[in-house]
Amino acid sequence: MTRHVPRWLAAPAIAGLALFLVYPTIYLVALALTKSSLAKPLNRFTGHDNFATAFASPAFTPSLAKSTAFAVVAAIVTTLLGLGLALLLRHRGSGFGVIGALFLLPLVTAPVLVGVAWKLLLAPVGGGLANVFKAIGLEGFNPLGSGVGAFVVLLVIHVWQWTPFATLIAFAALGVVRPELLESACIDGAKPWRTFTTVTWPAIAPTIWAVVVLELVIGYKVFDLLVVITAGGPGFATSLSPYVIYQTGLRGSFDMGTAAAQTLVFGLVVGAVATVVTTLRARALKADA
Repeated sequence: MTRHVPRWLAAPAIAGLALFLVYPTIYLVALALTKSSLAKPLNRFTGHDNFATAFASPAFTPSLAKSTAFAVVAAIVTTLLGLGLALLLRHRGSGFGVIGALFLLPLVTAPVLVGVAWKLLLAPVGGGLANVFKAIGLEGFNPLGSGVGAFVVLLVIHVWQWTPFATLIAFAALGVVRPELLESACIDGAKPWRTFTTVTWPAIAPTIWAVVVLELVIGYKVFDLLVVITAGGPGFATSLSPYVIYQTGLRGSFDMGTAAAQTLVFGLVVGAVATVVTTLRARALKADA
């Protein structure tokens, strides 16, 4: 006999959802449709003017494409590297070990400290890597001096910081692969790649795809590194959307209305890309089933 749980037991969860999700979303939409500043929010209704101002910004529209490129590349690279490292760690044994723990250090380090450390390392004069650049004939080389260089440096640092997260999840996922299946594949003469594609991958695919989605969202949220290392420069080369929104709402004119409009547009872009990835995930898992 099925017993129904009283609906009132769900009241705390519903209240929390309304408090932390529904109300902020409604308030954000209200800010986007009104003339708002930090001192005078919801001053007067402006319709779509804030959205027009957002798209007229020389930094915001390009930042959507740059943020998407950054997040997609970061998600792919971190997931692949994480899976590779997890396979190597599993090959050593079932325990994560001291080496595995060392891999987690970038993940548990505060992003601001990561940014400061890398900025000191990359300084063209007196930096930790200055002697390395000099030894290879690049004395005074400043990778942050060009737009492409600064973007690539941020991407490398982000991958370095978040690959341990993918490694940790992939390592845990590999623990569900049944050893007897691996032994059977080995006895049958299957090569390592064949064993991976036919035995290991079907078991861990749902988890790895989940890691891709999580790394994608994390890539879209990058902000600390921008503030500490490049401040969006040189020019607008590394002005990703979170940093542009921050500058609009909390620097200069403190235009919270336009910042809210930019946030809504940015959220729609993130949602659209995440939907595409989750759709690909569903199709891939269906094909592997």
